Amino acid sequence: MKKSPVLWQESSWSQLQRVQLVASDMDGTLTRQGQFTPDLLQALTTLADLSVATLIVTGRSAGWVQAVTHYLPVVGAIAENGGVFIAPQTGATELLVEVPAIAQHRQQLATMFAQLQGEFPDLTPAVDNPFRLTDWTFAVGDLSPAALDCIAATCRQAGWGFTYSTVQCHIRPQQQDKGVGLQRVLQQHFPHIALTDVVTVGDSPNDEGLFDGNLFPLSVGVANVQHYVDRLQHRPTLITPSAEVAGFQELVAAIAQAKGGEW
Repeated sequence: MKKSPVLWQESSWSQLQRVQLVASDMDGTLTRQGQFTPDLLQALTTLADLSVATLIVTGRSAGWVQAVTHYLPVVGAIAENGGVFIAPQTGATELLVEVPAIAQHRQQLATMFAQLQGEFPDLTPAVDNPFRLTDWTFAVGDLSPAALDCIAATCRQAGWGFTYSTVQCHIRPQQQDKGVGLQRVLQQHFPHIALTDVVTVGDSPNDEGLFDGNLFPLSVGVANVQHYVDRLQHRPTLITPSAEVAGFQELVAAIAQAKGGEW
């Protein structure tokens, strides 16, 4: 039975008092209409002032996310939906899934995409594929839920995993997942932080691993997650009143209040 999320209310805020790390999706969660805003920088600064670490967990490519990690006040990032960890300052990459030979792996991904294009000729490869290591992406465009289900089934039959967000579809190794990748990074790089002291944040189906209550007891969806909630097996614990970065701001304000800080 799927667990229904609870809409945001002050009675939920007490759960946030212990939070030491916020693991957040990027597109649709930290953005407003696809852009970073001054409000985001203020929210991230507030978390840092509260000694709460921020870790980005995104489907974007390792190449793109290296730059984001360098410029934002975060403790690192997980790119490619759990495929790659990117360290702060240095930008060093660490694969979180087993890929014996990158060049061969990427050719296999390209072959799978070509097969999908045979069924869906309008599929357009994403411009960031040259900067990826573990997955292959294409624009979600106007693909219907039925088409997305068909693509997912085709990928499974060929031995691949599949997920999608508000902006991109991802062909990936079957074991690759944001939740699994985050769990590994927490164990290896943040062993002093308990899972009960982590809050995960997202907005779309590729964030479902972050909403898995068996891995992360406290998860938050910004309001736009409600577009997809009926398609999610794992749903967020709480949903903010506002969408995108405004919802993230509400979460940060609640953390500050729970910790006795000021927003």
